[in-house]
Amino acid sequence: MDLFDKISADIKSAMLAREKVRLETLRGIKKEFLEAKTAKGGDGSLSDEQATKILAKMAKQRRETAQIYDEQNRIDLRDNELAEAAVIEEYLPKQLTDEELTAELKKIIAETGAVSAKEMGKVMGVASKALAGRADGKVISAKVRELLNN
Repeated sequence: MDLFDKISADIKSAMLAREKVRLETLRGIKKEFLEAKTAKGGDGSLSDEQATKILAKMAKQRRETAQIYDEQNRIDLRDNELAEAAVIEEYLPKQLTDEELTAELKKIIAETGAVSAKEMGKVMGVASKALAGRADGKVISAKVRELLNN
């Protein structure tokens, strides 16, 4: 079962369970998936890889919005955003730990043959594709910079 079908099935179960936040979040995910499927220049399908990118973007947006609400002391809105982010993250691949990320990046650096920070772009191109959905881009970038500067 691909992610689109899983989301559709989970919408039904959230309706039956009367889980309001979960239902709204899943409907939002399905909306984004449908927009991606019917986007101009698309072929009318949505791969799990594309769906994962959409989910990662949505989760990141929720976390950033929650942070803004937290700074403005809007705890009620922050909690809702964090609850939505938690639902979205259920469908994302398991996030890499710091040690796992470092190990993966060391392999990628060895494969690309990069030795200095000037070659960061070469490493980031490979790392972004290889680690998509399993680590945030900012975290990958910071870790690559750290590894290449040592």
